[in-house]
Amino acid sequence: MVGIPPKLSPEERKKVEPSAWLRVLPSLQGYRPGWLTSDVSAGLAIAAVGIPSAIAYPAIAGLPPETGIYASIGSVIGYALVGPSRRLIVGPDAATMAVMAAVLATVLQQMPGLPQADLVGAASLLSIGVGLICFAASALKLGNIASLLSRPILAGFFIGVAISIIIGQIGRVTGLKIESDGLVGPLTELIQKAHSIHWPSLLLALIMFAILQFVRMRPVGIPGPVIVVALSGLLSAIFNFEAKGIRIVGNLPTGLPSIGFPVHSGLPFDDLMLGAAAIFVVSFGAGIITARSFAARTGEDVDPNAELRGFGAANIVSGLLGGFAVTSSDSRTAVNLSVGGKTQLAGLAAAIVLAIAVAFFASYLRILPIPALGAILIAAALSVIDLDGLRQIWRISRVEFGFALIAMAGAISFGVLQGVVVAIIATFVYVILKEIQPRVALLGQIPGRLGFYKLHRSADVQPVPGLLICFIQGNLLFFNTDHVDGQLREIIAEHAPDTRWLIIDASAITQIDSTAIAMLEDLQRDLEGLGIRMGLSEVQSSVWTLLERCRFSSRLGPAMIFDDLDDALRAFRAAAPEAADARNEPAPA
Repeated sequence: MVGIPPKLSPEERKKVEPSAWLRVLPSLQGYRPGWLTSDVSAGLAIAAVGIPSAIAYPAIAGLPPETGIYASIGSVIGYALVGPSRRLIVGPDAATMAVMAAVLATVLQQMPGLPQADLVGAASLLSIGVGLICFAASALKLGNIASLLSRPILAGFFIGVAISIIIGQIGRVTGLKIESDGLVGPLTELIQKAHSIHWPSLLLALIMFAILQFVRMRPVGIPGPVIVVALSGLLSAIFNFEAKGIRIVGNLPTGLPSIGFPVHSGLPFDDLMLGAAAIFVVSFGAGIITARSFAARTGEDVDPNAELRGFGAANIVSGLLGGFAVTSSDSRTAVNLSVGGKTQLAGLAAAIVLAIAVAFFASYLRILPIPALGAILIAAALSVIDLDGLRQIWRISRVEFGFALIAMAGAISFGVLQGVVVAIIATFVYVILKEIQPRVALLGQIPGRLGFYKLHRSADVQPVPGLLICFIQGNLLFFNTDHVDGQLREIIAEHAPDTRWLIIDASAITQIDSTAIAMLEDLQRDLEGLGIRMGLSEVQSSVWTLLERCRFSSRLGPAMIFDDLDDALRAFRAAAPEAADARNEPAPA
């Protein structure tokens, strides 16, 4: 495991930092000159891995290849300025690109015939919009919004996105012009136009895809996309693929990207901002998972709100340079760690290498064959499909597996953009279903042992005679109060003749609302009519504040509010000592 740079005292930091400006960047705190060689080496490796995806990914959204390079350059610069992580590398991402493609498709539906330059401007505006949302969310401390899409739903959604990306490559790998959208349409059109398939293009794509899979299964020390780009470019130069009907990337701008705010008065800004919100949810949800997974390997802490600022800066700078929305890149981050990059200077070095590639090697990049890039995108989409994760979800929870399938079907059936909405709705439905039926468990004691245990777990657990201890395993909110009330009343009906006290263990209740408090008031009144006293134990401070505000705590009385169940048991025995003699129970600690 790559060790994290040690924390230094202010005096030590002044001795080892090469210049004062480095101290301004969060990820470069405590920088040591000896790390420069490692960072530069890592930057070269990151650029080598990044070039194939930088050129290929824009095709998902119908953007020119150079926008991917501009996004790769701008994003690492932005993140290095603000981002908190030393080693996380940002860049183009397949899922983020798929959502952005759906947003741009909506724009094209409203503005048919939109020039590609304006489409690039729309993508840049989306990137800036995502960045602004990130900063706003960070200011509002909404870092936990990353949990808006749970892992099962993200897993299903990404599979749907991957299938959509693979379908989108049919035209690129076959040489056909596929005009249909969705899942079934392109496949039907492929069958209808099978006689027109450009077989050299398909053969090239299959060979490059086979190379990618071979390198994935038997690593050779060089990433598969790098091999494919180098080999396909060499073959294109030798055999003149363009003359043989195999489509190539074409001319790329030879200059460096210029900074500017994309402006187009005719673009539907309302739709762009809604689209930016959708991209933000998916990109940050996926990005924070990547950040946490790599942080677990390096021993770093992840602050979601700080990462929001880093992602925000990455997206804004990317948009200002003519790029598109980005998030953390697992492949580039993995390369950075494996080569030994220490800080974000590795990302900045990669940006410099990419700028040099655009300025001096554009003539080589122009002859890259489109089918080879399509093979890279198909392989990248397949890598997003986590079948092992799905199998684990199936083993853990059939319900969660069902929601993963719903998210997957949403992305495939309704399109990626609508799939985001389906995934979010599925998340909220899942949360409500989990919260709507909290279980109420009866607690008792095991003779000779301290503590309280659930009666249904073991035959050794025995109830305390005359005392019902009900553990509510969840929050009490308007949508589950009837369910909890029904369980409590059923328990009371079964034990009413012998019950003198009912204590609710509230240790798991972190939220309560007015509907739930009204239910508790009604329950307490009915218990009084049965001669049963009601009390609460281990009440959370936030819940206690509401109980005091509505005076329910006063109605119970301080004598029936307990710090823990042991206190409640002692008070019960003191009020009815004869109950303690019914069994040989251990005295509470």
